[in-house]
Amino acid sequence: MRYEAVAGHLDERGLRLFAASEARAAGRGGIALVSQLTGIARSTIGRGLKDLDREAAEWPHGLIRRSGGGRKAASVEQPGLRKALLRLVASATRGDPQADLLWVSRSHRHLSAALAEQGYRASRSLVSRLLNDLGFSLQANAKTREGSQHPDRDEQFQHINDAIERFRRGKQPAISVDTKKKELVGDFKNNGRELRRKGRPEAVRVHDFVIPGKGRAIPYGVYDIAANEGWVSVGVDHDTAAFAVESIRRWWQCMGRKRYPAATRLLITADCGGSNGARVRLWKVELQKLADQTALTISVAHHPPGTSKWNRIEHRMFAFISQNWRGKPLLTHKVIVQLIAATKTTSGLNIASAIDGSQYPKGAKVSDCEIANLKIRYDAFHPEWNYTFVPRRPPSDSTK
Repeated sequence: MRYEAVAGHLDERGLRLFAASEARAAGRGGIALVSQLTGIARSTIGRGLKDLDREAAEWPHGLIRRSGGGRKAASVEQPGLRKALLRLVASATRGDPQADLLWVSRSHRHLSAALAEQGYRASRSLVSRLLNDLGFSLQANAKTREGSQHPDRDEQFQHINDAIERFRRGKQPAISVDTKKKELVGDFKNNGRELRRKGRPEAVRVHDFVIPGKGRAIPYGVYDIAANEGWVSVGVDHDTAAFAVESIRRWWQCMGRKRYPAATRLLITADCGGSNGARVRLWKVELQKLADQTALTISVAHHPPGTSKWNRIEHRMFAFISQNWRGKPLLTHKVIVQLIAATKTTSGLNIASAIDGSQYPKGAKVSDCEIANLKIRYDAFHPEWNYTFVPRRPPSDSTK
């Protein structure tokens, strides 16, 4: 009765010690009697008696069996197993063209099958444990290679930061601009998850083909660095330099001139490519027109090539827009505008948005004469990245 009461609560060592204590209490013949009543082998009870005579410090805490007990490890029974597994994994990671697993995923199942072909016995769980012991783990690709870096990259970053600080001290606007990823308009899957009733996901299209009549949305953003507010024009045609400058113009008309009524200068920080690229001639022509219309002296500072992810608008505005509309199909341009305008953060980010239904045809040509007529000053430090447009005439009454 005592054995049945505790048998379900004790591990192997506990049962052994219990049986040994009962045999010792029974006296002569106790080992045979306890073995008959409990079914525990007499040799096991004998080992339990030896365990009772040992000092507690001789038995490692938490162990059921003495060191060396139980089955031998697979790597001990199969001495070449670890080296064979390491060859399979390491050869593929080095890119050896003759590696067995170069062109298939190195999953535990594939590694186990490859080891079996070499005569080893290794289950998927054993492969997992061995890989962990060898220092391997599942890892995703890491975006760290940027290609060749310009030697003055850091100096240009410092140049941009100094310019922003000067404009902020002078209470002049400094903005960051860029085009967000173009989006298909319609009931397409949008990455992310949204709370809904269980078993009732939003139904969307299987294939991502442009829906005639809806097309794509082209969000071009303007982020006011000091004010922590932004503007997004949602275009319906093409992402051209004319569209980019028009978005800046709309930001100035709707938000900028209200916040900076005494502004005489404007700083634009932008990527080095795309519709606002440093080599885009139309970009410069359109900025000159904007300077003429607003009477603002417009300075431009481009981020070095390959560093667009450090553009402030990317992580201070675009990232929060993507979070806000995750899991929501972008059904119409109006829905896109509403989702963008509803984006808020705890730090006080405020965004306004509107649809730009104008047409911006691609392939516009800019003549050398138009470039020669620009009133542009180039900085001494990397003039291809840093330049300023000076108004050629005072603004008209309609643009004041």
